[in-house]
Amino acid sequence: MPIGGIESVVYGVDDLDVSARFYDDFGLKAVRRSDAEVVYRLDEGSRVVLRHAEDPSLPPCHYDGCGVRETFYGVDSREELAHYAERIGADREVRWSGDGDTIHFLADGGIPLGLRLWRRQPVVYAPDPVNAPDNVKRLNQHRRWRVRAVPKTINHVVWRVADIHACFAFFRDRLDFRMTDYQKDAGVFGRPAGAAQHHTVYFQKFDALPPFTQGFDHIAFGVEDIDEIYAGWNYMERRGYRNPLGGVGRHRIASALFCYFDAPCGGMAEYGADTDYLDDNWVPRVWEARFGGFMWTSRVLPFLPEELSWEVSLDQSALPQGAIPEKVRYPAEPAIDG
Repeated sequence: MPIGGIESVVYGVDDLDVSARFYDDFGLKAVRRSDAEVVYRLDEGSRVVLRHAEDPSLPPCHYDGCGVRETFYGVDSREELAHYAERIGADREVRWSGDGDTIHFLADGGIPLGLRLWRRQPVVYAPDPVNAPDNVKRLNQHRRWRVRAVPKTINHVVWRVADIHACFAFFRDRLDFRMTDYQKDAGVFGRPAGAAQHHTVYFQKFDALPPFTQGFDHIAFGVEDIDEIYAGWNYMERRGYRNPLGGVGRHRIASALFCYFDAPCGGMAEYGADTDYLDDNWVPRVWEARFGGFMWTSRVLPFLPEELSWEVSLDQSALPQGAIPEKVRYPAEPAIDG
């Protein structure tokens, strides 16, 4: 099977205790704690590892500050691992570690990556059914009363880079990633062939949004539904953590709900829910960056005007000529009867 989801992310942090307290409050479950590292395990079997920034096991940091220093994707056979090692090693060093179950390398853009033997575990949860007028899915049953969020999956990692196209090209040509959507002059979304989630990596043009720096931006974790996101937001806010976007919102690209927090271990950590899932029949779309970025937000963000042009096109690069219209446009406001 080709590359699947994210097996682990490894942080380099300045203060291990403060960083661990953040992820404890965020809802991750620690399986190992020592003076050198803290390891969290999510329900799917993926891991978050916190280590001191000076830990010699970490690759050199290619950006300023703390954050994710290495990201590992999972493959489920040694044959696949050897296949990718050969392809990647055509023009760069590939280092093996463990018992021959892990390779390390640098992607274009200087991003440290790894592939590891790993089989993702199914996550068996179900959001509460949603009622609508005359469409009752939850009868004689109230919604669960949530107290906090408990992330189940690692959904994606986001990097701020100078050349979004070159960075994605490496993932496409060496790791068999698919482009799922493109924000014009702003970012590229991609997923590996063995994953159905809309994206596991996003390359954002570093100067598209503040703080206009290069390097690690955020990691997104999957929870069940909007109630869990809001409960997590309330829980984290009571403990003094800052939400840089002012609350919960929904992206138009990928359809996902979101809630971000500045993390003392570097970058941001995001609760996410209700994202799109895709197969290879999906046709990528080309978006105006701001229109694609946000469907709605808890408060109007400074870089969003009151209204945006409803504009999106389909990527025709892999389709027969004339298979789709040159441009698909939607009205700025849908008509309302009456």
